[in-house]
Amino acid sequence: FGLGVPVILRNSEETESSTRVLKKRMRQVKNPFGLEIPNPAAASVTKGVTLTPDCLEDCVLTCYWGCNVQKLHEALQKHVYCFRIKTPQALEDALYNEYLYKQQHFIKKNDKAEKYCQLPEDAQVVDFGPVPRACYPLVALLTLADEEDREIYDIIAMVAVIHIPDESYRLSCRILYQYLLLAQGQYHDLKQLFMSANSPAPSSSDTFPGESSTDRGLLEKAGLAGDEPELQEENSKDCVVCQNGPVNWVLLPCRHTCLCDGCIKYFQQCPMCRQFVQESFPLCSKREQDEDESIHV
Repeated sequence: FGLGVPVILRNSEETESSTRVLKKRMRQVKNPFGLEIPNPAAASVTKGVTLTPDCLEDCVLTCYWGCNVQKLHEALQKHVYCFRIKTPQALEDALYNEYLYKQQHFIKKNDKAEKYCQLPEDAQVVDFGPVPRACYPLVALLTLADEEDREIYDIIAMVAVIHIPDESYRLSCRILYQYLLLAQGQYHDLKQLFMSANSPAPSSSDTFPGESSTDRGLLEKAGLAGDEPELQEENSKDCVVCQNGPVNWVLLPCRHTCLCDGCIKYFQQCPMCRQFVQESFPLCSKREQDEDESIHV
């Protein structure tokens, strides 16, 4: 209606079909690997870094200082197409040994003792050069120590790319990327979920601390920033809309976890960041929720 203003009319069936959010089918897998940086403020290239592994089985932690960026991503592709990276030796062969220094620690099951990693003094490295950098400061590889365990778990290795402050970039130490390598030949980029107020925060092994806008800009300029949202909301067990049902639905691509089973069907935009929802998936099925409630009763 109006002076030459185009109008598109849709019937109710078209409207309903156009606003339906796709539901992703998910498969639950057990991740035997966990890795944290307990004191990121104290880490530097000259002083080293402390890592805390948290593994469900006996594992091997291998740290590669000055790992070639291109060779690492080629190695991940080789895991898909050529051979499986199940051991440190397999990764080193895929990297063609293009790294500066290697350290290795044997991790007992459920051992959460801190492991110290540092470049030797004779390496005389104070920074890894200007951007674009050819090397990651530190790459940590977690692999299963027992060959029998590699037949049990879908996830057989984890690669963590870690930023370490140096003379060129003094941004605080953080995990930039975590890649989970599967026995079937795939690898996945481990992402953080953003909850809404008072629910347990996501494990720090899956995340890195929030960044200020200045740090974020510097990371992007250095080519080190992941695609994590800049702000992390506080965490809630209850739906942010009705404040009654338990939070169960993850919205993609923003990864906010803020809606219950009853409210998810009413939203095509995330109620927290207003980004359009392309897909969504539940943290647990209705059957699992009922079982959990019966256990508590």
